[in-house]
Amino acid sequence: MLDIDEMGQKEIHELLHKVGYGHLGCIHEGKPYVIPMNYYLEEEDIYLFTTLGMKTHDLDANPEICLQVEEIREPLHWRSAIVNGRASRLTEQEDIDRVMYLVKERNPMLSPAINRTWTDSQGRSEVIAIYRIDASEMSGRTTDGVSSKNP
Repeated sequence: MLDIDEMGQKEIHELLHKVGYGHLGCIHEGKPYVIPMNYYLEEEDIYLFTTLGMKTHDLDANPEICLQVEEIREPLHWRSAIVNGRASRLTEQEDIDRVMYLVKERNPMLSPAINRTWTDSQGRSEVIAIYRIDASEMSGRTTDGVSSKNP
């Protein structure tokens, strides 16, 4: 049996800072819905960035979320963290600009997708939405590949 250990808050923050993407759990039309999501961690604040659409509709309707982040080196060596909390959309342009600057600085690969404005087949243009996660609970698990099972 594989030994799985609890991670401390410092280890959880290190994992969240290192990875930068995970799976966001929210409610869509009354049912659980999980989607891959990039995020940015600044001190204690977690920011999600997306474009207007189904995710923003769902987050605005029910802001309770769960963010799952993992780092898997191999099946016996992994770390995983869960953040439960509440998403609130940034509305002040100064806050939006500041977070977008930080996001682009950390991950320049996102810049072309973030900077490009396009219009879909129905004439709607993409609009960026940024949410701050107010974490109510964080937990994490890790393994170093050691088994407590006697050979």
